[in-house]
Amino acid sequence: MKAAQDSGDTSHIEAPGPTELYDPLLRREVQKAAIWLGMAILVALVVLLAQPILLILGALVITSMLDGGARLLGRVLPIKRGWRLTIVILALVLFLGWTVWLTGSQLSAQAAAMKEIVQIQIARISAFATDQGFTAAATDLRSLIDQIWGSLGKVTAAVSTAVGAISSLIMMLVLAIFIAVEPRLYERGVAWMLPMSRRANFYKTADKMAWTMRRLMFGRLVGMAVEGFGTWILLLLGGVPMAALLGVLTGILAFLPNIGAIVSGVLIVLVGFSAGMDAGLYAIGVYLVVQTVDGYLIVPMVAKRAVDLAPALVLGAQILFGALFGILGLFLADPIVAMIKVFLEERSKQNGAPDS
Repeated sequence: MKAAQDSGDTSHIEAPGPTELYDPLLRREVQKAAIWLGMAILVALVVLLAQPILLILGALVITSMLDGGARLLGRVLPIKRGWRLTIVILALVLFLGWTVWLTGSQLSAQAAAMKEIVQIQIARISAFATDQGFTAAATDLRSLIDQIWGSLGKVTAAVSTAVGAISSLIMMLVLAIFIAVEPRLYERGVAWMLPMSRRANFYKTADKMAWTMRRLMFGRLVGMAVEGFGTWILLLLGGVPMAALLGVLTGILAFLPNIGAIVSGVLIVLVGFSAGMDAGLYAIGVYLVVQTVDGYLIVPMVAKRAVDLAPALVLGAQILFGALFGILGLFLADPIVAMIKVFLEERSKQNGAPDS
């Protein structure tokens, strides 16, 4: 009887319990919990490691500039890529050194006086508004400008702190140089962590991202140069004070679509009118000319050919990244959105979905 039960009785086969991992219900619930736990860990890591992640992304942006410069130089200099990359790096270092020298020797006094000029102009505007019957008091406008200037002061402090800014820039530059010297090495390293079936799509997407970033940054650099030097020279010819400082600020802020143009325009107009009505009207004309050249000639010819981003999307990303990650997130919002757009487009093509 017992032997019969041991050998052939299958009427009492045990079913898996709720604690067995191969139970379908438990396995499905564990997978759901693992997904939510993984998302929570990912969000926590992004928050905790936001600064180094942004430094790496900034290094990739600089890498695209270096690689694009080496490729562009190769059209006129038939030499090895290493030599072309060295020339581009030396040019970048010389430009940064010249900017630091100019900032330290000529722009320090102008920067110290700009806050006072802006406050005086705001006081004049508030007095004019009061005379015209507007209910906003001068103290309200002064409070508003103090809040705006306080925000700009935090931004300036984040950028101009000697240890933080210089060390971050050096880290990004060194990392960018290492990547630019042998970009395929790091690309293959990332692909090595992917399944074999996905590597071809990864290489294709990475190439499209690199091409898009090079075109985007090339257009941005050309726009910065045109706006910065154009503003500087035209304001200097018109006798507008602080022409060098306004030119440098306009060139730097040109890296930020939408927001940069508004901020630089306000500063140019306020400083222009501080020197008189004629200088103020001339400053408005300079701002309109420079923005027209950049907006209707440079951007359509260069940037929009690489990636066409809706202005509202870029502005929203700048607000979000600026609030979450500060000034570095504000500067990198546009490139990050462009890369996400390229990734989604390539993913849609690979999955066979219609490209919208």
